[in-house]
Amino acid sequence: MFELFGPLKLRWYGLSYLMGFVAGFYLLRYLSRRDLWCVEEKKISDFMAMLAIVGVFLGGRLGYVFFYMIPAEGWAKIARDPMQVLRVWDGGMASHGGILGVMIYTFYYALKNKVPWTAVGDGICVVAPLGLMFGRIANFINGELYGRVAHGLAWGRQFPQSVRQEKEDVFYAVQDELFQKAPEYLESMQNPESFAAAVRESDVVKEIVGRHFSERHPSQLYEALGEGALLFALMWYLRMRYPKAPHGMITGVFFIAYAVARVSVEQFREPDAELVFELITKGQFYSLFMIVIGVAFLVAAGSRKQKGA
Repeated sequence: MFELFGPLKLRWYGLSYLMGFVAGFYLLRYLSRRDLWCVEEKKISDFMAMLAIVGVFLGGRLGYVFFYMIPAEGWAKIARDPMQVLRVWDGGMASHGGILGVMIYTFYYALKNKVPWTAVGDGICVVAPLGLMFGRIANFINGELYGRVAHGLAWGRQFPQSVRQEKEDVFYAVQDELFQKAPEYLESMQNPESFAAAVRESDVVKEIVGRHFSERHPSQLYEALGEGALLFALMWYLRMRYPKAPHGMITGVFFIAYAVARVSVEQFREPDAELVFELITKGQFYSLFMIVIGVAFLVAAGSRKQKGA
């Protein structure tokens, strides 16, 4: 997080979204100029602005509220403070919700402008992995959505926000040392984000954490690679290699490839919610539906290709 002036602060998460949309804008403009996307170049700025607000922001936040917050805490918390629905720094956003929000907005845009919905989606799916990549890098920098314990892993990392997942003896050992060496930070242990801030502020707290906390998989970077860089390379290759591909083909591949990457990497990520059927994470569970949706897009694209043949 950067402090600009006064109460104005720039958070890593916000910066990652900004970078994603800037990169997406220029790449989509490139595709539009070469007739590889159906949205006119002069309309891209307005399209991206509304996509960011309605699709990604609202979709991602509402996805977190309905997929994670309400199942864990019920409606009572929101009833007491409805404005927390909009406080993205309180819990964050859900990537599956963002994808659903983008689908809804692009469907509306396609109807309004009388262009194929799947053609609009194909362009978005080419650049979306970059936004996902920047977001996961921000997760890593913030020390959130960390991985499972990794014993003896050369690139393992310690994450202060994992304070609640540490073993009980580790928790009390850290608590005892804080009581002796830095009692002013003792209360921060009750809040993972506050404790992470304490580590950044105090070399004493940082040293204590370094000696006691478990090393974990930097799963955020695994996701940045799989859901981001590699998926973007695949999408860009398909768009360049098959410029006349039927509308919806790239969208279908995106849904399936993203889901496969998410399901695979979640094996290394500490679950941030209760397991579904006591077996898989919620991220993996929602990704299964994305595979079904992706197959449906591919079937429809194949049908359009046959009719056009």
